[in-house]
Amino acid sequence: MGFVAEAERSSRLKALTKQRLWGTASTDEEAREQLQNRLNVYSRIMFWAFVALIVFLTLTYRFVLDKTPALWTYVFAGSTVLLAVMAFIWRAVLVRRKVTVEGLFAIDLAYAITIGLAFGAAAAAQYDFPPASYTSLIFAGLNVFMRALVVPSSPRRTAVISTVTFLPVVGAGLFLGLIGRNDPHLPAVAVVVGGALLAAISIIIASTGSEIIYSLRQEAHHAMQLGQYTTGERIGSGGMGQVFKAQHRLLRRPCAVKLIRPDLGAENLDRFEREVQEMSQLTHPNTVAVYDYGRGSGGVFYYAMEYLDGIDLEQLVKRRGKLPAGRVIPILVQVCGALQEAHDRKLIHRDIKPANIILCERGGVPDVAKVVDFGLVKDFTHTTGQSTQVVLGTVGYMAPEQLTEPDRVGPPSDIYALGCVGYFLLTGRKVFEGKTDVDICMQHITKPPDRPSESGTAHIPKALEDAILRCLEKTPSARFTSASDLAEALEAIPRERDWSRAEATQWWAEFKSQPKDQDITEQKTMTVRVDLDRRSTSAPLRGAARPGEPGLAGVRKT
Repeated sequence: MGFVAEAERSSRLKALTKQRLWGTASTDEEAREQLQNRLNVYSRIMFWAFVALIVFLTLTYRFVLDKTPALWTYVFAGSTVLLAVMAFIWRAVLVRRKVTVEGLFAIDLAYAITIGLAFGAAAAAQYDFPPASYTSLIFAGLNVFMRALVVPSSPRRTAVISTVTFLPVVGAGLFLGLIGRNDPHLPAVAVVVGGALLAAISIIIASTGSEIIYSLRQEAHHAMQLGQYTTGERIGSGGMGQVFKAQHRLLRRPCAVKLIRPDLGAENLDRFEREVQEMSQLTHPNTVAVYDYGRGSGGVFYYAMEYLDGIDLEQLVKRRGKLPAGRVIPILVQVCGALQEAHDRKLIHRDIKPANIILCERGGVPDVAKVVDFGLVKDFTHTTGQSTQVVLGTVGYMAPEQLTEPDRVGPPSDIYALGCVGYFLLTGRKVFEGKTDVDICMQHITKPPDRPSESGTAHIPKALEDAILRCLEKTPSARFTSASDLAEALEAIPRERDWSRAEATQWWAEFKSQPKDQDITEQKTMTVRVDLDRRSTSAPLRGAARPGEPGLAGVRKT
């Protein structure tokens, strides 16, 4: 029971972090990271502000005033210790370690308690110097305002934290009033009531400010305008950009908007724009439909496409395990149709992988496959007098020629990748696995794949297994001549009774009833630079290719 209660408490705390504190984070990890970064900034500003205060008071007491408060030595020593502790939390914890959400909330509360007690104690200890209480009240207020501006927080939490900070300071004022050590120009009641009133006003202002900043963050996050599209929550992210759920302002049609990072350079953005123009001409029902494209503020390039309320094959296998042959075959046939249309238009996907194939339900039809990211940010640079070419792809799904002869990348490369996808769906693991990316690349070039049936899968039709292995031939000419030929071979395989329409319908009904993960991080594409001058003449990588075999010379991950 204790474990369950703790898990529920942690879950509620994370939900509070993401939803109530600032409302702009799409994942728990993003919320945690944002909170830690802001606490880091808060700690830095607070530390140096307190250092400046201590230095100012020390110099003032020594060179300006006639006397020093009786207990100043203790105040100075205590302040030094507290600054050292603050510096440790700032530099050794917030900067260098990944702190949990619970830990970050604890640090935030500890700061409030410690700062309030420190200023309250400093005011009480300097009872013979009335301005000390005013200084403590002023700096406590400045700290509260600074936290409200820097640290993401709900209005309620800001009010609580601010109250915790002010209570010791107001208590010190009450103590000074009771012992008759208040300002001689003001009666004790004025000092106590005035201090409490200023504290209350500061708490109200800080809480109101947090509410305004909180609302503005939400509006900025959920109402970003890109042409005719208003973006909502983030539903995907990767090395090249992010994907947001969006809505057309006039048609009210839900869609997905992908933002390409503007720091990739003007040349790349221009290429993306040319490619999306070609991609928008694809009309196959198993290709994601592109509605629009353009450039937003700050030079960001975006394109709008149909919103797919489903699950990519990568996540499907990770969550549900390997798929039955009767389900895999129709999926591969659909992808073949999308690829064939693209190949007919001289478009090569170059990054076919499970994460780029979304399975969804359309018009009551289950298991509709949609291929995404056609040609975008997955291009190679043809040589123009240079000896180095750049190939982008995903380790585990790259054809051998993508690594050894990037100028030969074509439809067979997509077919090879689709074979890798089929292998993954049937077995639950990739064709090749290794300790490093380069090791996996070398296996794609030199090592024959194991038969899928050797992975322990209950039953894979031999004809399906043969088709997958033909896709994985090292030589492009040994593979299927086209995606259509592969589709015909798959359709000729006698259908297994391990997946029926009724099972698919029931599966999707259960899937739609479950809560969806809002953020799916894309499997990162790897950039490989191939030195063409060294590729055929230099020695192969150590421990990789044998003499006489094609090598991956001059390859490095970037």
